[in-house]
Amino acid sequence: MGAATVYQLAKASVKVAGIDRHHPPHTFGSSHGDTRITRLSVGEGAQYVPIVRNSHRIWRELEALSGESLFEQSGLLVLTSHDDFDPGDETDFTLRTIGLAQTYGIEHEVLDAAQIRQRFPQFAQVADSAIGYYEPGGGFVQPERCIEVQLRLAEQQGATLYKGETVTHISSDEHGVTVTTDQRTLQADKLVVSAGNWAGGLLGAPFDRLLKVYRQQLFWFELEPGAQLVGASPTFIFTHGLGEGQTNYGFPALPGEGSLKIATAQYHTSSTPETLDRTVSPAQEREMYEQQVQGRLCGVTAKVVKSAVCAYTVTPDHHFIIDQHPTLQHTLVVSPCSGHGFKHSAALGEAFAQWCIRGASELDLSSFSLTRFEGQ
Repeated sequence: MGAATVYQLAKASVKVAGIDRHHPPHTFGSSHGDTRITRLSVGEGAQYVPIVRNSHRIWRELEALSGESLFEQSGLLVLTSHDDFDPGDETDFTLRTIGLAQTYGIEHEVLDAAQIRQRFPQFAQVADSAIGYYEPGGGFVQPERCIEVQLRLAEQQGATLYKGETVTHISSDEHGVTVTTDQRTLQADKLVVSAGNWAGGLLGAPFDRLLKVYRQQLFWFELEPGAQLVGASPTFIFTHGLGEGQTNYGFPALPGEGSLKIATAQYHTSSTPETLDRTVSPAQEREMYEQQVQGRLCGVTAKVVKSAVCAYTVTPDHHFIIDQHPTLQHTLVVSPCSGHGFKHSAALGEAFAQWCIRGASELDLSSFSLTRFEGQ
């Protein structure tokens, strides 16, 4: 979101500086791992649909400007398959996704078990009661490439980027904001803080109380010989049971890679960006295969050819925080995204640039206000 905001402000000919304690794109936050899911019917909530629509437009604009491929419309399959599936369960992610698509007129198909097996042979073992949602316009974006393109274009438009610098203090008065790093002091009219994993420590109350950082693991499993999944596998979100740990997500088998990326999300063990274990053990690889892959996905072996760790910064209700800081003037706090933010980042960068320039954004972001946590 920081890269998107810097790009949009530079594009609007605003004097802007971006600060990152690392050298983006990097692997220390939540915006890496080669691929991130995007879809118009966002099962997390209707408030996200207008945002992701704008993001899809901007990814295409960025592709035209840069000549880079950023957004791959591989098609998206959301499916639920388990013995306890209740077709009347309003909390089921697949059913919520279908409902939103129907409400907002998003192109899609609803698939039964036979159709899922026929169209997508890697899911040949789904239960007879399985239900699927297929969105042909969904797919994935490539986060590292998206960040690099936006920062490169921002610099071409006159933005200044301070990489490898850590913000140590922020203060404000009626005239503006002062940002102190370990290398310099900057004065600005407006400040957008998109510190992700570091937001709680940087900003203090109430963010240090509201935000938790959770370590996540990403796995690339080797394909079986002759699996023929390249060009025949969608981006997917697969619910195979009730409760946490019973959903995984994954991406198409890409040409030349010989693997399929599969991951889950966990919200039971929190960490900090300083203490986060960034390695994946052989035992964790085996556990992932046995619990999420074996008997669920066809054409994939138990061999992990690559693994990675990222971190989600999560709010109590798993929705974003986008609001003015309660005590710092001229400061907008954004991007504790709870693990589902990258697909929205391009549009939110545009909205935050509008806030900096005009004091308000065209998107309605009121549902992400801090006021919902009052009393917590």
